[in-house]
Amino acid sequence: MTKLGGMDEELNQEVGSEEKIVSIEEAKTKRRPFHYWEVGGQSLKLKLTTQMIEQLEKKYRKNILTLITEGDIPPLSTMLTILQAAMSPWNHGIAYEKVVKLYDSWFEDGGNQMALFTSVVMPTLAVSGFFTEKQAESMLNSMKNMDELM
Repeated sequence: MTKLGGMDEELNQEVGSEEKIVSIEEAKTKRRPFHYWEVGGQSLKLKLTTQMIEQLEKKYRKNILTLITEGDIPPLSTMLTILQAAMSPWNHGIAYEKVVKLYDSWFEDGGNQMALFTSVVMPTLAVSGFFTEKQAESMLNSMKNMDELM
């Protein structure tokens, strides 16, 4: 007597053979969960949430991508504000003044504004969903080349 449920017999599959089924979501490469900014022995998690993106867009009255791509690199205060927003969900109550002090410490350890933009702000936007991983990698390589020319 044949079973009415399934197609195992018709497809000549062994009953009980367990094959791992991978969903499309599992097969996709996952986006890195955070970008980390190493400052003074601390590893700070950076990622913009939707709520933080909305607050930044309200504050500056423009899209974040427009804000960071118009003209040259954005002003330092803008980059530090973006970083404050990216830190806030993971570092409760972090004040702008604390972010300024973190930048001062990072600067004293050899950082600069161009490096802040290319190695901290842009990777933070990448993990926050502004670019695909491929786009972010291409853009960061271009920025590193530009940084080396300067």
